[in-house]
Amino acid sequence: MAAGRAFADVGLDWVAADEAPSIAELERYRAAGLAWVIVPDDAWPAGSPAGYVVVEVLDGALAGTDGGALHIEQVSVDPAFARRRLGRRLIEHVVDEAQARGLRSVTLTTFRDVPWNAPYYERCGFAVVPAAELGPALVRVRADEAARGLDAAPRVAMRRAV
Repeated sequence: MAAGRAFADVGLDWVAADEAPSIAELERYRAAGLAWVIVPDDAWPAGSPAGYVVVEVLDGALAGTDGGALHIEQVSVDPAFARRRLGRRLIEHVVDEAQARGLRSVTLTTFRDVPWNAPYYERCGFAVVPAAELGPALVRVRADEAARGLDAAPRVAMRRAV
């Protein structure tokens, strides 16, 4: 999606060049009830999505807690629809979904210093999770990201209670 291009503006060209998830990957999330799209009233052509979010259910996301979390794998909004709170609406939907499923939190991992990443998520009610408080599931997520090269810039795990 075009949203990735903004990373080039902050020196993360390799993120901007990353391929969007394949249709098969997105279908896996959709079939599991773990993907949502947002379609603004003025989308053109009519009915075209402006953004999406995909999540996974993580058991053991945080150390010393019971109950799982919905983990935001990716949230993306087309820059043509920026500054309309569409990303925030997708995140709030995930929070509502986590609550409906009886989960205790929503988690994500993100770039610490990119303005529309960690600082944005803090404004959405998320807080950085210290490394010592990561449970086995988030440790695994972070290790998978590092293996894919995503730790070339500082990343953090974040949590929002529901």
